[in-house]
Parts: sequence; structure tokens; C-alpha cells
Amino acid sequence: MGKAGKALRQVLETYGISQYQLAVTMQIDRSNVSRWVSEERDPSAEAVAEVNAALKQINPDAASTFIRLYLGSDD
Repeated sequence: MGKAGKALRQVLETYGISQYQLAVTMQIDRSNVSRWVSEERDPSAEAVAEVNAALKQINPDAASTFIRLYLGSDD
């Protein structure tokens, strides 16, 4: 569990995006983002797509990095 959460946490830290900013862009409660980032809960495939879409609005480079980290190997 947690591959999406790890990728998301790294992207938020790297690009200086707050959990709140992502949640507002996605129109969801910040607690959902917090659960993903803390790896308490994995986002659904649909939520991963929504995270990517929101990150594209905030910072397209962050979205690209998120997908690269999420789909990348566990090296």
C-alpha cells in the first residue's frame, strides 16, 4: 500500500503544493489528501486520475512527476 501516497507526498513537497491547495482544486476535503499522503488509505484509480488533473491545473510539471513516480519501478 502507499505507492500513490508516496508519489503524492514527494510531489507536494518538491513543488511546494499544500494538501489544502490540492484538495480545493479537486473539490474534496483536505482529510482525504492527508490520508493518501500519510499512506493511511490508497486513492482509487479514479482519484489518482483526479489528482493528476488537479496537479496539471496547479503545476503541469508536478503532474508529470506524479505520474512518473506513480508508474515507475520500486527501485
